[in-house]
Amino acid sequence: MDNPYDILLRISRVFEQLPADYVVVGSFASSLRGMVRATNDVDMVVDLKVDQIFPLVNQVAHDFYVSELSVRRAISLGRSFNLIHFDSAFKVDVFIPPPGGFGWQQLARRCPEQLSPDRPDRIYVATAEDIVLAKLDWYRRGGQVSTQQWADILGVMRISGPLDADYLHEQAAQLGLAPLLERVLIEADKP
Repeated sequence: MDNPYDILLRISRVFEQLPADYVVVGSFASSLRGMVRATNDVDMVVDLKVDQIFPLVNQVAHDFYVSELSVRRAISLGRSFNLIHFDSAFKVDVFIPPPGGFGWQQLARRCPEQLSPDRPDRIYVATAEDIVLAKLDWYRRGGQVSTQQWADILGVMRISGPLDADYLHEQAAQLGLAPLLERVLIEADKP
């Protein structure tokens, strides 16, 4: 059975072959840059175009459930669609960034990262700063009650080393996250 790393690598290679820029975000990314935790899915922001729908579906349909209609709707509305691996039920959530959305910033700043020390394969992962900002946004959208989102944010801030504070403050102000950023900066400094 394929493990999550193999599935992520396979989907990443499909996007690279299309070609469609992608970046791994969400809990999988925060596990790579912060505290490792189990997750049943991976989130990706992908710059996918309408003319890439058929090639994408054609390349993954043997191993993944994919709805061509869902992909088409996601592209036209700047939303998301799923790829679900048949053998493992591991899910890949693909987010199409809406015009002017933060997803474009994540794509522009993405970094190639090695999946693990014993594997030479590389994928594009969001920067630590962009992971913090995106998770703060999810935390806010969820009513500021998710202890898991908060723990992910603190893990990235504490483990990824010094972050670009100017960028964090600038983007947090634009995204309406400044008060939450201040709160997490204070908590991240506590032992």
